[in-house]
Parts: sequence; structure tokens; C-alpha cells
Amino acid sequence: MNPHDALTEIATLLERERSSRYKSKAFRAAADAIEGLSEAELQDAAALRRRKGIGDSTFAVIEQALAGEVPGYLVDLRERAGVQRASTLRPLLRGDLHSHSDWSDGLTSIDLMVDAARALGHEYLALTDHSPRLRVANGLSPERLRTQLGVVAGMSGDGFTLLSGIEVDILDGGALDQEPALLDELDIVVASAHSKLRMESRPMTRRLISAASNPHVDVLGHITGRLVEGSRGTRPPSTFEARPVFEACAHHGVAVEINSRPERQDPPDDLIAIALELGCLFSIDSDAHAPGQLSLLDYGAERAERLGVPPERIVTTWPLERLRAWASRERGT
Repeated sequence: MNPHDALTEIATLLERERSSRYKSKAFRAAADAIEGLSEAELQDAAALRRRKGIGDSTFAVIEQALAGEVPGYLVDLRERAGVQRASTLRPLLRGDLHSHSDWSDGLTSIDLMVDAARALGHEYLALTDHSPRLRVANGLSPERLRTQLGVVAGMSGDGFTLLSGIEVDILDGGALDQEPALLDELDIVVASAHSKLRMESRPMTRRLISAASNPHVDVLGHITGRLVEGSRGTRPPSTFEARPVFEACAHHGVAVEINSRPERQDPPDDLIAIALELGCLFSIDSDAHAPGQLSLLDYGAERAERLGVPPERIVTTWPLERLRAWASRERGT
């Protein structure tokens, strides 16, 4: 087995199962360290051990791969990952409108996110790093976001489009955490609440309605903020009146995100049923913070199918031209 491929696949599978970021970064660093080495250089064990980025675990993977074996670490990860989750909806998804890079709190560079999206067959991916207020996630100032737009502009081609975007924080009163003129320049705006999630129901309802009614917003992200499993522990959902919030989404053509991260499973099933009844659009997104997490769309697709969400009401099943037309739409008033 090619050792570079083995290291990269291990990193990808560690990312998918949301393992320690240090583990996945170590395997990506090792892959970078051996990229372009000749067969002779790879066979020089002593020199390889001294190479920056190679540790005991990654060296063992390289050795096993060079010996013609599938490394044991990779075998274990493949078994844990299992097969792709069964869903007739998953092949209909053309892209993903919520992803992060190391410009904010993602683990890798933009180009690695793009490579992974292409490998999954995506037609498009929106890069939606965080906004300034979320300092813990290294949110992008207006100046940094403008710089990022120049990088994003050069990463499309050969049937794939990297869309510019942001996951903009919904402030306590419902305003958005970024300059309106700059939001105008973006292809996709995902609006999410990240603070004061235990706000009382009435002001939280007003906060979410304000965001859904903002003419810059395309997607309302992980709407309840809940966590149901995982290393961060659990967190109860925010409380708000679902019907007026989803009525605002339906009126303004804002998609309700079905967040595919297993630790979120947001919105809960009962809220998806209300959004369906009220005629909302949906966006099945990975909320990926690493290349291997882009494949978490499997979970969101399986869940949406189980709950009876029609594919035609999922914007991420739409071709790019239709998606762009929707994102540039006239908003309801």
C-alpha cells in the first residue's frame, strides 16, 4: 500500500469519527513529511525516523505499508467506520453549505477541504468560517474575510465551485456579526447562535426571527444549539417558539439546516416536522471542521430521508445555477 495514501486515509477516518484533533493532524503532518520522497528515501528507516513530522505511530504505518500490508491502525479504523450509511437521498446531494478551515477553528487549510470535497464528488462547497465575535474560534475580522475572498476566488474549476461564505454569529438582539456590505459580497451566509443559548424563550424567538428575516441570510444553522453526544458532553436545546421562527424562514426563503454532525442532530425530529408542515426549505450540511468530516453528510441524508423531507425542498440537491439563483433571490418582506 502507498504509505502516503495510508497516512491520509487514517487522518480522514479519524476526522470523520471526531477523534482528537492532535491525532489526525499528526497523520496529516506525516503524510506531508514523506510526500515526494523516492522509494530509496522511504526505505532508509534511520533517515525517516529523524524526519520532522514522523513519530512512532506514523513510522509504524509507513513500515507496514512499505511491506505490502494494510497497516493495522487503518484496518481498525475502517472496521469502526463501517460502510456508507444507507440512504437513497445521499447520492442526490450535490454539495455542502457549511464548512470550516484553519482560517477560523477548522483543522486544515482550504485547499485540503477542497480536495476532500472533490473526492466526494461535490459540485460545490461553501467555505463558512466564523465571524469576529467568536474569538474562541478565531473568527474572521472584516479585513481577514476580505483577504480570504481572494483565496477562495482561485479554487474553483473542473466542475467544482468553492463558494464564498460565512457562518455569521446571531447577536443577542438578532443582528448579524459582520459588516452588511461585506455580507453582500458573499455567495452563502449561514446564521447561527453560539452564545446565550439558555436565553428565555420569548427573546430567543425574537432573535431567531430577526435573523431569518435578515435579507443577507440563506441558511439558519444548528438552530437549537443542542449537543446529544460526544467529547464536549451534552447540552439541552435552546427554547423558542418554533412556529413563528419557521414561518419567518418559509416567508423569506431561508433554508433550515439539517446539521449532519452526530453530536448535534439538529434540529430535533419534532422541529423538522414543524418546518416541513410550514413549507420550509432545508440544507443538509456537514458543518465540517476537517476534510474527513465532509462525509458526515451520510448521517444528515439518512435522517432527512427517515423524516420524509422531500429532495426537491433540500437546496443542497439543487444544481449550482439554481442554488445561486436562490441565494441571490428577492427576500420576502
